[in-house]
Amino acid sequence: MSKPVWKQADPRFVWNKNLLEELVENMLDGFVIPLLQGSFQTGHLKLKDSPATIALISRRCTRRLGTRLWRRGANLEGDAANFIETEQLLEFEGFRSSFLQIRGSIPLLWEQIVDLSYKPRLNIIDHEETPKVVERHFHDLLQRYGHVVAVDLTNKQGDEGLLSAAYAAEIQKLSSVRYVSFDFHHCCGGSNFDNIQLLYDQIAEDFEKNGYFLIDTEEKIILEQRGVIRSNCIDSLDRTNVTQSYLARKSLDSQLQRLGALSCISMFTEDFEIFKTMWVEQGDEISLEYSGTHALKRDLVRYGKQTMTGLIKDGMSAISRYFLNNFQDGIRQDAADLISGRYSVNRDSPSPFGNNGFDSLSYLPVASALLIGGLTVTNITINQGRNTNSILSSAVCAGVTAGVMALVKSNGRQICSRPRLCGLL
Repeated sequence: MSKPVWKQADPRFVWNKNLLEELVENMLDGFVIPLLQGSFQTGHLKLKDSPATIALISRRCTRRLGTRLWRRGANLEGDAANFIETEQLLEFEGFRSSFLQIRGSIPLLWEQIVDLSYKPRLNIIDHEETPKVVERHFHDLLQRYGHVVAVDLTNKQGDEGLLSAAYAAEIQKLSSVRYVSFDFHHCCGGSNFDNIQLLYDQIAEDFEKNGYFLIDTEEKIILEQRGVIRSNCIDSLDRTNVTQSYLARKSLDSQLQRLGALSCISMFTEDFEIFKTMWVEQGDEISLEYSGTHALKRDLVRYGKQTMTGLIKDGMSAISRYFLNNFQDGIRQDAADLISGRYSVNRDSPSPFGNNGFDSLSYLPVASALLIGGLTVTNITINQGRNTNSILSSAVCAGVTAGVMALVKSNGRQICSRPRLCGLL
């Protein structure tokens, strides 16, 4: 007799595990339906009149779930934020293959608290457990996936550079993991997407050695995937998605060549478009779940270069991310912590939503009105003339407006939407 569905599911990816506990305890297996969050895409390829089906499945881990800026890095157990397992499946003439990749936040203890800045400062938390956190994270990966190549796509300048250097210093203590640093923005910025081949050249030997999973028409295992590429950028979203789509294409080409279908999927325009669309839509869905907006750099996946339309869409998504991260993600984080069971309601404890500081939803409109009003009055008084009274009035209004702006900026962390239920780690 086969196991119930919930027992077959990997508990790392079951989002309603906490809500199912009572049903499990009462052995109501037929009602226990595990839910996953991530992405599922499928497409049908023609391949020289030899139809094939390709699917893309991404599963988001629940161990450190949350929103973009409120769940960064890893917790003390070594669980990384935005950890996602992505599997590309192919079925062709009875043969079935699978190629697996993973992504996740840099597994150090670090934070990036919203404070109304467009890009809040990164802060690496100085903690005695940091080496153990990195070790725990990669020990788990090695046990599950075999050989691990950690590809770090972050910038090598500024705050990202400091974080990347700290990551490199810790991971190089682990002899069983290979670390590869690739500054994506520096190497592939502008229209230089083809330079991602430079990254592939660095990991080609490991990539080919890791291979992929393949079974024949009689379900006999021909090949097994021996390892995995773990990719990350600062969010493990946009740059990571571009990189993973490129590696997935390399693996797909290898699989199709072995099966005698064709030498390169990019030779067939219609099939290649299906492949790219799947990866674009997958990137969008994962980004929506973590950041609240569509992915950036979608054009690099679809066209291999940035277009003006793509830049405009990226700009709109960036503005949306700014608003969501600063004024809504605190509530979203609380919802995730509550549903996942990380926070348990205790009727005897005081409400965590009591009045403990600024309320961003009520304070922000007042601050915005004062700023807009101050700028408007300043502009009106300037246009009234250059007499002493007008100049004095303009100076006073400008001073008040500047003071309000300084007050808002200095209280940025209190004004922004913050989670109330659980701490950062």
